Amino acid sequence: MKYLGLCPPPRRGFTLIEALAVVALLAVMTVMVAPTFVAWRVRDAVDARARALIESLAYARSEALRRGSRITVCRIDAARHCLAAGQPCGNGIVDWACGWGVFAERNGALSLLRAQPLLASVSIAGAQTNLTFTPPAGQLIGTFRSFDIAPRVTSKAVQGDKWRRCIRIAAGGRSRIVDGACGATS
Repeated sequence: MKYLGLCPPPRRGFTLIEALAVVALLAVMTVMVAPTFVAWRVRDAVDARARALIESLAYARSEALRRGSRITVCRIDAARHCLAAGQPCGNGIVDWACGWGVFAERNGALSLLRAQPLLASVSIAGAQTNLTFTPPAGQLIGTFRSFDIAPRVTSKAVQGDKWRRCIRIAAGGRSRIVDGACGATS
């Protein structure tokens, strides 16, 4: 149909003002959502590290029962050797965030069964000494132990008990995760 000048032709697309308004709205939404996304990732890292530690402790206890020998869980360095109490790992971290290993005692020597790598973004405060599970019941040598797992970042968005996890280990060797801080002691 030929344009006769009676009706203006239909317009398609957006004006520059409309496009800028959408871009500005998206920018505001991104600024509002970004801290929530970062906090979610931090909480996920704390939860994952707590689950990894509790799985290692359960594995060590079950191996002590299965093998009938002592199984040790200790903080490890980059070469996967046990660190002495209070000794920092390569990047200066002194807590269990250095990573840990599960070792079986064989003829007086320790052989590595499993290892967890360093994760510097999460702090794991607790007993600085090795944890040893003994047969026949998989009991933990020493007293009641606990670990306080928290984000290492200092942002106000991730402070408080809702960002922390506590792992409590009974003398019988069984462990459990509790939400919040537990005041882990060495």
